[in-house]
Amino acid sequence: MEALEQTLKELIVESLMLDDVTPAQIESSAPLFVEGLGLDSIDALELAMAIEKRFGVKFAPDDDRNRQIFSSVKNLAAYVAQETRS
Repeated sequence: MEALEQTLKELIVESLMLDDVTPAQIESSAPLFVEGLGLDSIDALELAMAIEKRFGVKFAPDDDRNRQIFSSVKNLAAYVAQETRS
């Protein structure tokens, strides 16, 4: 799971063009939105598209779980791992 978390951190930095953040600075359990990285809904959309392209994992815009899935790198990694297994 650590390797997947690292890959997701790199994907976040690359896909969102976060020039002032390195993957090493992103804590796996830290919030991605508002506090933490301070991402917004447009960032979430771009990140979802990058994850879909990289891993083939789709996100439904009306899924009530999205807030929880995107709350941290750790949760995102768990979801991607689960979806790529099924």
